[in-house]
Amino acid sequence: MAADVAVPALSSEEAAEVLAQPTPIAAFWAAFRENRGAVFGLVVISAIALIAIFADFLAPHSPIEQFRDAVRAPPIWDAGGTWRYALGTDGDGHDTLSRLIYGARVSLFIGLSVMSVSFVVGVVLGLLAASVGSLVDVVITRVMDLIMAVPSLVMAILVVAVLGPSLANTIVAVTIVYLPRYVRLVRASALGELTKDYVTAARVAGVGPLRMMVATVLPNCLAPLIVQAALGVSDAILEAAGLGFLGLGAQAPTPEWGTMLADSREFIRSDPWIVALPGLAILVAVVAINLTGDGLRDALDPRMRRS
Repeated sequence: MAADVAVPALSSEEAAEVLAQPTPIAAFWAAFRENRGAVFGLVVISAIALIAIFADFLAPHSPIEQFRDAVRAPPIWDAGGTWRYALGTDGDGHDTLSRLIYGARVSLFIGLSVMSVSFVVGVVLGLLAASVGSLVDVVITRVMDLIMAVPSLVMAILVVAVLGPSLANTIVAVTIVYLPRYVRLVRASALGELTKDYVTAARVAGVGPLRMMVATVLPNCLAPLIVQAALGVSDAILEAAGLGFLGLGAQAPTPEWGTMLADSREFIRSDPWIVALPGLAILVAVVAINLTGDGLRDALDPRMRRS
């Protein structure tokens, strides 16, 4: 009978030290909040998200209702402004505040939709390129290179010109434009992970190719993907706003910030607030998302953490 192996007991100080170690979530939050700009961006984007979710209760009017008796009404800080239209009305008599509130819902929906589809498709194509074989890798890589060879806005305009201008086609166009970022990132990360010892050990243990890529390799590629996904939301919002400004994005009367800019550009001299307010909304949302993305990068990459 084998002798029992004595396991040294931990002292009270050692046990307290083990119990005091933070959980992964607590450690992530501690690293994230070191970046005050990232915390500020998270607060702002959370507020915008809440405004978008509760737009039906916060908006004083319907975003498509027209007030013919108050066309281009000034905001409250201008002479003649009233609290009924706190931020004034546009050239068609729509309440600007209501359209900005509902526009947050549309713009965030575009950004999150593009990010989600690009993330999923990019992960699939990137893992295929890294694991299946050289022919598949060459085909996928060259297609992504072809997409990236065309300027993003030009590619988006080309796709919308083929499919037709609409909100759904805007999402498709922007997804195609930003898909190569995810594919190339996943492919590069997966190729780097495949050379490591834990992957070799998993192969020796008999792990299948599909499980190897999905359950073993992919979790170790998620950190840069999460950062790219966060920053990709702001890029998608900007790209969709650009298409909307050109009249190729969401069509009136959909309250999308880029479309609001396009509809009001003729009043930039006479009534500048009509143009400035949706532009300011885009600026605030994009800056907040970028600040949050920078904080995620710092928290997920130990090399970027502040000393």
